[in-house]
Amino acid sequence: MDEQEVPPALRRLWGRPERPRRGPKASLSAERIVTAAAELADAEGLAAVSMARVADSLGYTAMALYRHVESKDELLALLADRLAADLVMPGHAGDWRSGLAAWTRAQIDAVLARPWFLDLPLAVLQPGPHRMRWLEEAFVVLREVRLTGEEKLAVVGLLAQHVLAEARVQVETVRAAESDTAHPVHDFETVLRHLAAPGDFPELAAALTGAGDGPRTPAGTDAEIDFGLGIVLDGVEVFVRSRTA
Repeated sequence: MDEQEVPPALRRLWGRPERPRRGPKASLSAERIVTAAAELADAEGLAAVSMARVADSLGYTAMALYRHVESKDELLALLADRLAADLVMPGHAGDWRSGLAAWTRAQIDAVLARPWFLDLPLAVLQPGPHRMRWLEEAFVVLREVRLTGEEKLAVVGLLAQHVLAEARVQVETVRAAESDTAHPVHDFETVLRHLAAPGDFPELAAALTGAGDGPRTPAGTDAEIDFGLGIVLDGVEVFVRSRTA
């Protein structure tokens, strides 16, 4: 694909406008618009983000924003890439497994800090410069691992899916708790104890009974998140060994 065939919205996402504008530098910019949108999403959630609300927060009309951001979808794409800009690769032990654990956990923590990210349509999660930089971090970690490029892509894709799934469970659990909705485990226990006939679900009943033998790990704790990530990485490690044996 020729560079001129790249969609204009994607060019702007990379900070490459179709043609330079003449005259003095504008006081309003896509960067300022995205910053204002992020502040609005942090304060009130993604539903509050509109061209009109963002413009009002900056002291401009909505029409002024369209000179820099073509549509709300483009604004959301810029907003999604902005989240990746704040990601920092933490230190790790140096092996690929600890590196991928740190890479994945950093994303989960970032989404938990800004849960509105989960409300973004998948269509706006485009390959912006900050998301590409963060993706590069994963491939740096996998540099010495004897997998094909396609296999590395599959592993990184699996972890990216885990980020979204784990973060959504944690966020929705918190939202349910805030709305006074019972914890899912408690709901299962209530049904088994008071509604289901004894013996209808013996294995499930035994599992829940065993879960009650010790202290329950609260949803959203580091231990719960690390447990799930550890299981996923166990599978990745088995896969890597099968390719390097």
